[in-house]
Amino acid sequence: MKERGDSTALALARDLLIIPREAGSESAKQARDLVAGFLENLGYTVEVQRFSFSTAGLLALPLFGAGLGWLTLLEIPLLTMAGTPPWSASLVWVLGMLAVATLSVGLGLGWTSLGGQMREDANLVATRGPVIRRWIVAHLDTKAQRHSMAGRLVSVWISALATIVMTVLVLVRLGNVLPLSATAGAAALAIVAGFLANRGRLSGVSHGARDNGTGLLAALTAAQNISDPAVGILVTGAEEFGLIGARYFAQQSRDRVAGSEVINFDTIDDQGDWRVVVHDDRAMSLADSAASHLESTTVPVRRHRLPAGIFVDSLPLARAGAVAVTIARLDWGTLRKIHTPGDTLAGLTLESAVRAGRAICDL
Repeated sequence: MKERGDSTALALARDLLIIPREAGSESAKQARDLVAGFLENLGYTVEVQRFSFSTAGLLALPLFGAGLGWLTLLEIPLLTMAGTPPWSASLVWVLGMLAVATLSVGLGLGWTSLGGQMREDANLVATRGPVIRRWIVAHLDTKAQRHSMAGRLVSVWISALATIVMTVLVLVRLGNVLPLSATAGAAALAIVAGFLANRGRLSGVSHGARDNGTGLLAALTAAQNISDPAVGILVTGAEEFGLIGARYFAQQSRDRVAGSEVINFDTIDDQGDWRVVVHDDRAMSLADSAASHLESTTVPVRRHRLPAGIFVDSLPLARAGAVAVTIARLDWGTLRKIHTPGDTLAGLTLESAVRAGRAICDL
C-alpha cells in the first residue's frame, strides 16, 4: 500500500476532526469541501448531491417516551377502578399506542416536520468509472445530545420494557381489576423511560472523532489505495438525523445501488472488538470476506445483525437492493462517548481506522 497516501488521509482526518460537523451547518459544508477536494485530487469525479431535511427526526424518541409516560398515567384508573368496563383499558392502550407510534415513526422517517427545523445538506458521490460494483461509505456529520449513544440504547430498552409490562397489565385487566400497587411499578418505569427519551434532544457540540471521523478516515484510506474504477466512494450527510443522506441516495440513485456491494464504515475506535453488521443473508459472504481480512489483527471479529436502537447507513442501501455490511470497532466505553462533547481526538490513535481502510482494499 501507498504509505504516502495513508499519511495524507491521516493529515486530512486530523484537520476534519477538530471541526464540529453537525448536518446543515457552515462547518459541515467546510468539512465536505475539504473531503471533495481530497477525492478530486485522487482522480475521482465528485458529484455533490444536495437535499433538504428536517431536524424533527431526533424528536421521534422523545415524543414516544413522552407519549408512553402520559398514556401509562391515563391507564392507571382504567386498570384499578372497578367501575370502568374491562375492555376500556385495552381500547385506550391500543388506540393510544397506535397514535404515539405512528407520529414517532412519521417524525423518524421524515413524513412530518412537526417541531423540526429545515436545513440543507449534501452527499458526496465520487466515482472513476461509469459502472460501480462496490460503494465504500461513511457519514460526515456529527451531533451532540443530552445523552450518549449508550444512554439512547438504555432509553430504548427501558421504553420497550415499559411497553411490554403495560401491554400485559391491560390484558390482565380484561379479567380482573388490578390493585394500585400492581400498576405503580409500570407507571414508574414508563416515567423513567420518558425522562431518558427526552434527553435525546440536541444539546452542545461534538467533534465526532469516533462517530464518524474514524469511519471517514477508513473510507478515505481505501479511496486513495484503490485503483479499480468500479469502486465508488459515498460520503453521506445528515446520517445522525435519521440516515437522511443514505436514504436520499438510495431513492435518487436506485439503479446504482441495486445489485452493488456496500461497505459502510461507522465508528472505528482503538478499543473493543471488530464488528461486521449484516442486514440479510445475502450479505453473509461479503461479511465473511471482510471479517477474514480484519482477522489478520489480534482483535476478535464478531458478525451479527443490527442491534435494536442503532441505525447505520448500510440499512437503507440494503433495502434498496445492495449487498451491504457495516464495519465498526467499539465497546461500551465508546458508546458512552459518542454523541457527546467528549468524542474528541483525546485517547484516539486512529490506527484502527487506517487498518480497516487498508484491509478493505484487499477484498
